[in-house]
Amino acid sequence: MAIEVVAQTRKQQGTGASRRLRLVGKVPGIVYGGKKPAVTIEIDHNGLFHQLRNEKFHASILTLTLDNAPEPVLLRAVNMHPWKLQVQHIDFQRVSADEKIHMKVPLHFANAEISPAVKVSGGIVSHIMNELDIRCLPADLPEFIEVDLSELTVGHSMHVRDLALPKGVELSLKGTENPPVAAAQIPKVLVAEEEAVGGEAAEAAPAASEVPTVKQQAKPEGEPVEEKKGGKGEKKAEKTEKK
Repeated sequence: MAIEVVAQTRKQQGTGASRRLRLVGKVPGIVYGGKKPAVTIEIDHNGLFHQLRNEKFHASILTLTLDNAPEPVLLRAVNMHPWKLQVQHIDFQRVSADEKIHMKVPLHFANAEISPAVKVSGGIVSHIMNELDIRCLPADLPEFIEVDLSELTVGHSMHVRDLALPKGVELSLKGTENPPVAAAQIPKVLVAEEEAVGGEAAEAAPAASEVPTVKQQAKPEGEPVEEKKGGKGEKKAEKTEKK
């Protein structure tokens, strides 16, 4: 079911008129495209503000009911106040059922937790893109495109051309463009810890080989055991001969 946006034709124009509309809880806007001329509009702020929080609102064919006359449109631009939670201006574009549209749709990432990168290698998956440029007929416009990460391994990336696109949807790419969508890698902290542990093990190995054995300590090199045993007797014999 299409999301409906209720609007009225805006009669007063200019910066001052737009400011007055905002003061009374209205949002100035415009609808253009198709075979009709552009029309300035006004919309209730609170209802529009809550609709903008819905992801589907940004990537769907909407029904703009202007002065009780519905027509299909796409959201094309939203201007927000620099620090207030206030919509300043909004743009809609009319669409025709038989004309392809260019649109950015959100990416939904799935199955990262069961991928070899995470489950086997303990890596992390980084999302490089969050939306994708596509072309399609209004009837084929998807709410989102799913990115299946179940086969992703550490040190590799998934690219735009690897994605499974819905029927009737084309990529808006030039030539051989194929930007990455997601990538998997081992966290730098874990890599640093592994390198530190490896270095400590390498230092400990030669140190252990330098520790003398019990046999080496009992029989120092160049000092036979027999000489130690007969040392006192030889000294007494020397004294007797002198006498």
